[in-house]
Amino acid sequence: MRSIIYIIYAVLEYLLVTAFLLRLLLPLARANMRNQLAQAVLRATNPLILPLRRIFPPIGRVDSASIVALLITQFLTVWMILLLAKQFLYPSITLTPGVLAFETALELIRQVLRVYGFGLFIYAVLSWVAPQTYSPTSDILGALCDPILKRLRRFIPPLAGLDFSIFFACIGITAIFMALPGSPFPLG
Repeated sequence: MRSIIYIIYAVLEYLLVTAFLLRLLLPLARANMRNQLAQAVLRATNPLILPLRRIFPPIGRVDSASIVALLITQFLTVWMILLLAKQFLYPSITLTPGVLAFETALELIRQVLRVYGFGLFIYAVLSWVAPQTYSPTSDILGALCDPILKRLRRFIPPLAGLDFSIFFACIGITAIFMALPGSPFPLG
């Protein structure tokens, strides 16, 4: 049963929530929204975002409908997984609104860290395998990762032509991830 719950968690968290997170992050990072990957994210998330946009209009550069959709999907993911865990694995878990809100916020922070950690790793590999070439993936990852890396490069200059800012960004993301409080989340 644990493996079935993990599969449900992985599909919901890693695919659905990540799509809505990217829908929020890509415009904030000023990524090229005509990119094929950005278009795929837009098309996948439009069925929920477009109706919400009638209720929650954008505020400046921030798409409030994307924030609401991200919170809804994250909350429903946490609620569903905790409900399944309570039913089949841990009957002593209490599902109060406070626990659900805390777990939703904690999992959202973890997902942002996962997206950036994985994005930085792929960005580094692409820079080694195919430097100075264009691909839709490198375009999107560059838009997401470069703002973080530019801040680090001010303090950590390249040594002998090697850029260690990605290495230190990954260490920082891992440290933040490890500093997050433990949770009763059964699969986290």
